[in-house]
Amino acid sequence: MVGAGVLSLPSAMASLGWGPGVVILVLSWIITLYTLWLMVEMHEMVPGKRFDRYHELGQHAFGDKLGLWIVVPQQLICEVSVDIVYMVTGGKSLQKIHELVCHKNCKNMKTTYFIVIFGSVHFVLSHLPNFNSISGISLAAAIMSLSYSTIAWGASVDKRIHEHGHRHVEYGYKATTLAGTVFNFLNALGDVAFAYAGHNVVLEIQATIPSTPEKPSKGPMWRGVLAAYIVVALCYFPVALIGFWVFGNTVHDNILVTLNKPTWLIVTANMFVVIHVIGSYQLYAMPVFDMIETVMIKKLRFKPNWGLRFVVRNVYVAFTIFMGITFPFFGSLLGFFGGFAFAQTTYFLPCIIWLALYKPRKFSLSWITNWICIILGFLLMILSPIGGLRSIILDAKNYGFYT
Repeated sequence: MVGAGVLSLPSAMASLGWGPGVVILVLSWIITLYTLWLMVEMHEMVPGKRFDRYHELGQHAFGDKLGLWIVVPQQLICEVSVDIVYMVTGGKSLQKIHELVCHKNCKNMKTTYFIVIFGSVHFVLSHLPNFNSISGISLAAAIMSLSYSTIAWGASVDKRIHEHGHRHVEYGYKATTLAGTVFNFLNALGDVAFAYAGHNVVLEIQATIPSTPEKPSKGPMWRGVLAAYIVVALCYFPVALIGFWVFGNTVHDNILVTLNKPTWLIVTANMFVVIHVIGSYQLYAMPVFDMIETVMIKKLRFKPNWGLRFVVRNVYVAFTIFMGITFPFFGSLLGFFGGFAFAQTTYFLPCIIWLALYKPRKFSLSWITNWICIILGFLLMILSPIGGLRSIILDAKNYGFYT
């Protein structure tokens, strides 16, 4: 659940402001926990059958053809967009390590090079047959996210204590115009949505838990979800609130880029981000490889051999590197993709499926709750990409492409 999106939360708070920011963080936590509960419940709603993939649930709700067309494109957009964002995240963290470790006699290198260095790892890793020992990678990733989240807010507190009273912190909106403030607000909504997006793989995870009619898998799964969400709260709220409290509106779109001292600790935190993002990139890339290769073999009659895999995977990695180099704007990308890709599958698609399948009474509690989530999620999907796109355009103005 805890991805690199947590690092953008202080900057999202700066664009939202104290009041709205806290409300939106808490509301998102509640809504996404609720939609996660819906998905855990629907996993085995048909006796003797389990929906192990998101699109299987979609097909059950909307029919075989339409279900695929509703769910699969959204999942593809999610997976590819995360991989593009993670290219940028990995590159920026490597760049920060480089800056901190050799600050005297080193040439200044462009972010582009670091994205290419980070991406080149995946030309090798993408050819691993499969992740049999994914629990090991998940454990490492979980420890990494907890560690760099804790370092992010811990180092912020440390900075505040050491500079006590020396520095005036501004909490007002950074934008000078009303339009700027509104667009930044919308972009920040996308940042928050991106941070809370873990629903795409939840059915696949639940599929690994054994299930019998007496002991359905939803029991242990729900306990796991609750534990995960407590950890999410422990990571997200301190980082968002303390980060904003210490830096005010001068915070970068990635909190670990704002922090410099203590040097060894910030270097460690950035290393953790790099390791975490390497694993997560593969996690999101695997289903994409699977989909492309299946289509090429079944529909286009390609022979299933290593040559096909070699080409497909290398082209995909090259594509995500190219996109990362073209738009290396962490915060704006999160805002854009958070609304464009994640609002649907996380905030309101589970509610629509629930209404379609269970048909609760009009104006009953379940009906009202689901409709509130759908309306809020829909607004998020329409509004935050507008803010994100404007930020990308503004960032691009001051950025020399491929220099």
